[in-house]
Formats: sequence, C-alpha cells, structure tokens
Amino acid sequence: MFFTKSLYRIVRIFTLLFLPASFCSAASLSLSPDAGPPKSLVTLTGSGFMPLETVDILINSKPFSKATADGLGDFTVEARVPRLAQPGSYTVKAVGETSGSTAQQTFDVATDWPMFKGGPARVGVNLAENTINPGNAIFLNPSWEGIMGDIVDYSSPAVVDGIVYVGSFDGRLYAFDANGCEAEFCNPLWSGSTGNDIISSPAVANGVVFIGSADHNLYAFAANGCGGNSTCLPLWTGATGSAILQGSPVVAAGVVYVGSGDNKLYAFKAAGCGKSSCQPLWTGSTKGHVYSPPAVSAGVVYVGSTDGILYAFDAKGCGKASCAPLWTGKTGAMISESGPAVSHGVVYIGSFDRFLYAFDATGCGKSTCQPLWKGETMDAIESSPSIANGVVYVGSDDAALYTFPAAGCGQDICQPTWKGGAIGEQAAIVSAPTIANGLVYVGENDGNVLVFNADGCGQFFCLTLTQLRANNEQIVSSTPAVVNGTVYFGSADQNNAPIGRLYVYKLFR
Repeated sequence: MFFTKSLYRIVRIFTLLFLPASFCSAASLSLSPDAGPPKSLVTLTGSGFMPLETVDILINSKPFSKATADGLGDFTVEARVPRLAQPGSYTVKAVGETSGSTAQQTFDVATDWPMFKGGPARVGVNLAENTINPGNAIFLNPSWEGIMGDIVDYSSPAVVDGIVYVGSFDGRLYAFDANGCEAEFCNPLWSGSTGNDIISSPAVANGVVFIGSADHNLYAFAANGCGGNSTCLPLWTGATGSAILQGSPVVAAGVVYVGSGDNKLYAFKAAGCGKSSCQPLWTGSTKGHVYSPPAVSAGVVYVGSTDGILYAFDAKGCGKASCAPLWTGKTGAMISESGPAVSHGVVYIGSFDRFLYAFDATGCGKSTCQPLWKGETMDAIESSPSIANGVVYVGSDDAALYTFPAAGCGQDICQPTWKGGAIGEQAAIVSAPTIANGLVYVGENDGNVLVFNADGCGQFFCLTLTQLRANNEQIVSSTPAVVNGTVYFGSADQNNAPIGRLYVYKLFR
C-alpha cells in the first residue's frame, strides 16, 4: 500500500518484460469511431500485447498500419481509412510480431448524407463517394423501390447509419433500410405521421430526424424509430405560423432552422424543450413567404424569401424573440424554392428573374448589399445551386443545367461555361444538383434523374451520360442523395398503388 503509481508501473513493466508471452493478458482492440467514410481518421487502441513489441494492423488481412506497444503492452495509433475503400464491413486485426497475440474489431465504411444537399452550408457535394464515376455510371440500374402512400414532391432523401429517410405528400415521414429488403419492393421500417402534406426534406442530427409539414409544424422523431412499431409518434413538435413547404430544416450547433409561409425563419433548440410542443428560440422576419431551404455557415443563417431578398441572420439570434437581419441582398424577382449555398466566403442563390446571384457571405458593411456578380439563364430558377471544384451548378425552368465559374467572370453578368440537357423529353429542372466523384446528378420533371460528367463534355451543350428513370411519373423534384455507391431519389408510380416511391439505383453490369 506504500507503492506509488510510478513504482507500481515500474514493477509491472519489469514483470511483463520477463514473463513469457503465454502469461500476458488477452489482447484487445478498440476503434474510435467504428464506422466512417473513406479518408476518415480512426484511433486504434490496443492492450495485452508484449511490452515494446511491434504490432501489425491489418484490414481484411492486408497491411494497413503499424504500432509499437509501450512498456505495459498497450498502444494507441491513428490511421486513415483508405481513400478507395468501398462501402461495407471490414475486419481490422492487430497482430503482435513477437507474441503472436491477436485482437480484432469490425469497421464499417459508409458515408452519411444527413440533410438536404448534405450539410448545413448546402454545397451539395459528397467528397467521400468513390464507387460511381464517369467511367461506370452507364451501368447504374434499378436496385429496389421503397413503397409510400403518395408522391414524393421536393422531399429529398437523407441517409444516416444505414437508414434512408424521405417525406411524402401523404403527410408521412418514411424510414427504410438503406440496403433494401432483398426484394424488388420494400416496405418502410417505420413511418411518422404529420397533419398535412410533406414536401420538406428531412434533416438528421444526434439521433433525431426533423421534418416540416404543411400543417404549420416542425416535427422531431427518434431516428431509430420507436421500438419496432410501424408507426411512430414525434418526440416533440414546434409550431410555426403557416405551412412549412420547401423550406427544409437545417441543423447546426444544436439549433434547427426552418422557414415558413408566415414570412418568418424559425430557430428551435434541436434537443427540444422537455415538452411535447416547443416554442422557438427566436424568429427572423422577412417580407415574403419563406419556402427557401436555409443554409448555415460561419455563424450566419441565410435564407431567401418570395419578396426577392436574400436574408442573413446571426445564427445565435439577437437576444430577443424577433430578430432583424444582419444584412440583405436584393434580387430582381421572388426567391421561392431556391435555397442558398455557401462556399469559400460566397453565398449563391437563384431567383425567378432568371439569374443566379453571388453575394459576399460576410455582407458589405451596409444593411443592403449588391451581388458580386450574377449568372444568366433562360428561365426562372427554382433549383438550389451546388458548388464543387470552383464551379456552380444550378437548374432552370428552361430544362437545362447551368454551370458558372464560382469566382465569377470579372463582369457584373456572367454567361454559363456550359449547359446540359436531357436526351428525349424536356421539362423544368427544380431539383438541386448533387455532385459526387466527377458526376452531377439532378432531377428533371421529365421523369428522370439526369447524370452528367461534372467537367462537361468539351462543348457548350452537353447531353447526359445516363438517365435514371422513375416509372409512370414525370415529377422528379427530389434532389438525389448519392452515398455508398447508391443513388436515392423520390417520385411516384402512378400506375401502381400505393403510388409513392423511393427509387434506388446501383451499379450492375
């Protein structure tokens, strides 16, 4: 009892060094986290190895990393998941070179897409996708369909921890196994009912899925369902003054923001309030309906309004129930479904005046700011812009996908670098583009998700590499989620009741 910790450690090290390996305690290995996308950093912690021995780290029996055990036979080492690791479960094994001791754990390579356009800044890019590429996209084929009660209009899938969530016009949020059900048609794991239509997109954070409804409420459901029941009740709801339509919720820093038709942006505590019905932390007033999906970046929440103005609010609020914007940016016509996207200090948004607008995300030192530049299309913009590799992608009601240099063109008005269109029937593109691994995916109301090479085709007008078809339905306003080598989007099949569909495409040769 008179031993100090240091003396105890010395004695233990001395004992371990001179005991045979057979006397060592059983080896163990832990991973933190135990799942993540390619290129993610993983901490491996082992114990029970020989003191000072080299420990080989293997993934599916292939060399991955090395570690050196300390005097107690413990080690901690960090390693990155290989960039080209494909989605799936991998066995990670630690093998002591001297003792032969082994320990193993499982790591799941998977990418999440937790909300509309992937994250709070709404850039619409999945940097971790490494399965589908311009060389194999033509082999995308239907994998399975999720069955819902009514059409999916605008609601865009979120994919988190192996579950895909999407809303339907029947007023229900649906949750499906992201891997399907080993059949052509799959029923949901569970669904949650609201009081009216859902055209909002779900957002998932910290085990909760949020979605807005036309019944004037934001709903919060447990993301893992409700104990195996097929129908789940919400954890809590937040009342707004009017319908929540395309103004899909965004979650950042413990706050969920959502727009409503009562000319307000709402901010709720994402953890709820301990009651079944919660009041907002604060609201931001505009002069028009807020059907624009808000974006959050660098402590500012941005949202468009049908008054034709982009609003920038302090994401922490203003210490009052109702907050004025930090600054505003005026466009030439209403901003409806188009939501802002923020990248490299610039916020982009589309307007019904046929222009894509680019504003300095920090404002201009005045209450009203002029755009840095604007990009011209041929019709109204209801699509939300996405940004990748210095390019802005946005759809237009003239049935084309437009691309502009993200830095502008050195003039007030910029022309597109290239534009893309469907093969066959043409219709408005109101879906937002999703960019992943050299490809751009965007829904068009001709019944297809269009897939383009993100670099264009070397000409001004480009056709698709392939088109992913919905069955017996023209409306594809849902923005595709492209994760884990899979494309998910919502629509319908008007010839087969119940008509609501989650369409799922994978690579098949």
